[in-house]
Amino acid sequence: MDFENFLLKAEDHLTRKIPFVLYRKPSDPLVKGIFQRDEHSFFLSDFTERGFVFAPFNSNKPALLLRPDEQVSTSYQHGANKTGQLTEPPAADTQAQQFHLDLVAKGIAKIKAGDLEKVVLSRNIEARGHHSPLKVFQTLLNKYITAFCYLWYHPVSGLWMGATPETLVSIRKNELTTMSLAGTYSYQDGKPPVWTTKERKEQGLVTTYLLDKLRPFTTALELTEENAVRAGQLWHLMSQIRGRLKKNELGEVIRALHPTPAVCGIPLEVAKDFILEKEGYDREFYTGYLGELGLDGESDCDLYVNLRCMQLVNDMALVYVGGGITAESDPQSEWGETVAKSNTMLKALFNS
Repeated sequence: MDFENFLLKAEDHLTRKIPFVLYRKPSDPLVKGIFQRDEHSFFLSDFTERGFVFAPFNSNKPALLLRPDEQVSTSYQHGANKTGQLTEPPAADTQAQQFHLDLVAKGIAKIKAGDLEKVVLSRNIEARGHHSPLKVFQTLLNKYITAFCYLWYHPVSGLWMGATPETLVSIRKNELTTMSLAGTYSYQDGKPPVWTTKERKEQGLVTTYLLDKLRPFTTALELTEENAVRAGQLWHLMSQIRGRLKKNELGEVIRALHPTPAVCGIPLEVAKDFILEKEGYDREFYTGYLGELGLDGESDCDLYVNLRCMQLVNDMALVYVGGGITAESDPQSEWGETVAKSNTMLKALFNS
């Protein structure tokens, strides 16, 4: 199927409100689509299912499963990014800024009191006047070639799209790969990132947590050295973790990993309770996970953390951003980090 007809098929499903997803794995020349034939809702139960999963941040809530009635793929030739803007990105909301500054200060205080080591705190940004979802999706494909880019629609969740740099877990023939991704630095032409103690500590906390969680399920666990990886206009610290599953325990592994400290915090339950009580809004599927489950003959799953994402409702987009808070955090710097991260989606919205 050529790309134009591929998009027309997605537009038809969107008009008729029938579940589908379009996606491209990092640096892959193919864009894939999974389309249901009807509007029925299916939910993940025990990870033996086949399909495309879309899971919320709160693991106590059900994950949606897209039934693979029809699977389509098409090659995509990356085009030039357009620079014309429909309207200016939204200006900072002073009330929202103060709320986030206060939220971060509360998180730092809880860490210094000894209740937490780290907590990830987030917010969403309302933006209006963007282009059509399919045009915005093409912009994501063009701008973020090394990211997992997707456009998801389901009557239960609504319309979401994103370009995430983070793998939750990939399992092929019992060989497991995941990553520890934490720490953020704004990209500047010709200048390498300069990491502070705060970013290195944050990445170290995530790495240690993931290794501890995976040891009961794996053998030959290996950790690569941390290195800087670029995601759009941001740098992150990243280490890869590899191992071999002792037995087929996919469900147990995913439940052990999600949510990771990169999107929640340490200790997990204390951080999660703090987020649910203090953030002041429902993350829904932001910082959840999504991806293929049992679709490839050689792959049990390819799942990604739902970062750098947004939800589209009529002419409004809700852009989700957050950052990891440690004892070394500064509220103003953390606010600035969320502003930098928001540009991933905002630039796609207003430059399509």
